[in-house]
Amino acid sequence: MRIAFFLAFFLFFSTHLQAQKPPQYEFRAVWIATVENIDWPSKKGISTDSQKAEFIRILDLHKLNGMNAILMHIRPAADAFYPSKLEPWSEYLTGQQGLAPDPYYDPLLFMIEETHKRGMEFHAWLNPYRAVNNLYGSSISPGHVTRLFPQWFINYGGKKYFDPGLPVVREHINRVIKDIVERYDVDAIHFDDYFYPYPEPAPFHDEASYAKYGVGMARNEWRRSNVDSIILMVSKTIKAVNPHVKFGISPFGIWRNKSKDIRGSNSKAAITNYDDLYADILLWLEKGWIDYVVPQLYWETSHSYLSFSMLMDWWSQYTYGRQLFIGHGFYRSLESRKGAWKTKTEIPKQIKALRQNADVLGSVFFSSKSFESNPNGWCDSLRNNYYKYPALVPPMPWIDNVPPLPPLLENLQDGKVRAYYRGAEPVKMFAIYLLGKNEPEVRENATLIKLIVAEKTIDVDPWAIGLKAGEKLFISTVDRNNNVSKWVKLN
Repeated sequence: MRIAFFLAFFLFFSTHLQAQKPPQYEFRAVWIATVENIDWPSKKGISTDSQKAEFIRILDLHKLNGMNAILMHIRPAADAFYPSKLEPWSEYLTGQQGLAPDPYYDPLLFMIEETHKRGMEFHAWLNPYRAVNNLYGSSISPGHVTRLFPQWFINYGGKKYFDPGLPVVREHINRVIKDIVERYDVDAIHFDDYFYPYPEPAPFHDEASYAKYGVGMARNEWRRSNVDSIILMVSKTIKAVNPHVKFGISPFGIWRNKSKDIRGSNSKAAITNYDDLYADILLWLEKGWIDYVVPQLYWETSHSYLSFSMLMDWWSQYTYGRQLFIGHGFYRSLESRKGAWKTKTEIPKQIKALRQNADVLGSVFFSSKSFESNPNGWCDSLRNNYYKYPALVPPMPWIDNVPPLPPLLENLQDGKVRAYYRGAEPVKMFAIYLLGKNEPEVRENATLIKLIVAEKTIDVDPWAIGLKAGEKLFISTVDRNNNVSKWVKLN
């Protein structure tokens, strides 16, 4: 692939950079929800062309906002946004569960390709246990797993859930994940906060499975063990099929209150992961079963007992060497009539706070549709300030820490420079860095000004950037796991 840089393209990147260097590595992502058509498609049953056009528009919006990844909802309720032998087509795609798109296409394949074209990562987001989102209104196909194996499920709160206590349920979910990782070029598998359901006044009737499989364990302990088991099983499966695919979890924002556990946060939450959702996130991090965690900290910085900053600092103490990103409640601006979520400063304050904590490596925003109205000017803040310059997704050294070969350079007659990559392992992009006058030639001193998606070759015009006297340009290759090669001077 060959890409030429032109003067007009680079005028956007002023060489008058901020006094504090923007981060070269930072996860910047958005959740794109499909359940109830929250984000995409805009409604059930729209045409294939409309689905594609909407998705491209969403990607372009988030690329403009500086994002480098999306967390795409591909299995909201034991259904599929891709052809599957295990679960039927989603009703949120075509309007009727089990009905394929017409004209036919593979939405997941299309979405992955379009995301990667833009240099963004694709994290496939699945709900592990939700099987029917609305008992009184959801479309259920004859071949849906709830009809084939009704004994696997429990009705609760107007929905239908897999019973996490059944080994056959864990095996089914694991097969679904294995199928995705085997057939699709996803960068990660992602679960959100729906493990055991959020508690309702009525009990969750898993007495039968507890009687059969919970011998010798308290029910709370047994439930946590069930969730631990599926996380471990999926983790092993992902790494066995493709060790480069990451596994991430986005839990509810409170692991446990300090009033119940000395390790807990100084919070007063009525619901916690450990006690109510039976999700022991800290165990999964400590054991290395997951690669990253994104706690949903959807509270404002000024909250009296669930402060964003307090909870962020708490999570940062329990990463156990895995990566921590923060989930922001971007949507809160659309719910509130007044208060912190109607101020221009709330999201900027949260980004500033996490950048001051070395153990926090980025952000994920819920959800995509919230960006369309540019609430409180936050999109402007991202584009023109916080995400003005690109950032690489932080690499995970426990997955792969071998950098690719640096590019070879050839001077062309028109003053441009051709950069070649000649390694055996593929790269996904080239990175261009700008180094100020008299700065030591160390990458940390430079500013990452552009990431260009290309596998083999690009053409660069160093002088079209409008360099000041003494400024220098460097170029590196970037591999699939975001390892960066040694850099090579361009001018």
